[in-house]
Amino acid sequence: MNNYLTHTGPLSRAGTSASSVGLSNVLPDDLAKKERLQQRHYALFSELQQMAKDVPLNCQQRLPYELLSSLANSLLDGTVFDIVRGLKDIQMMEEQGLMETRRNVVKSQADTKIELMRRQKEQKEALLSSGAQNVDFINMAQDREFKALDQMHKEELVRVDMKIITQLDQLVSEQQVVLEKAGVPGFFVTNSPMEISIQMQLLKFIARLADSALFTSPL
Repeated sequence: MNNYLTHTGPLSRAGTSASSVGLSNVLPDDLAKKERLQQRHYALFSELQQMAKDVPLNCQQRLPYELLSSLANSLLDGTVFDIVRGLKDIQMMEEQGLMETRRNVVKSQADTKIELMRRQKEQKEALLSSGAQNVDFINMAQDREFKALDQMHKEELVRVDMKIITQLDQLVSEQQVVLEKAGVPGFFVTNSPMEISIQMQLLKFIARLADSALFTSPL
């Protein structure tokens, strides 16, 4: 009885030949792509090492080779660059909105002061025309009113600024979550000034590499 597993007829030989041809085409392509990836990783790693030399010494100590190598690996296909660009666009829109809100508050306060000065001038003129003699008393009363308004405006602006800071801190946390989930080394949720400083350096590195010639040609 013939054994199908050891059949060496024309069909078997033809299949073997076709398979060999396929492998001969695929394997060199895979190897070439792997080599290009290795070359790109080396180039990215070298660039990151060079960039790390330019940061403050206390930051350099927190940017070990292992972190830079892992970061280079995460940048290979360019996806992280797209994520960072998207986050940057969102941040710019958020910041513009917050600054516009602050400008509106400042303008409203300025308009209120102008209106108060106009009203005080009219009141003073009316009092003097009605025979009031104590000009110093009028001036002191109006000065107290103006200072009270000024103090109220300062407190309001402090509240606005604190709200802006809180919203920006929240934005940073959201960015940390996105980058951590994307597997970008060095990113995790933290409010530590030092850790945030390191993450900002990493983002600067990524931004500088985004338009690098390393990514002008496909793998």
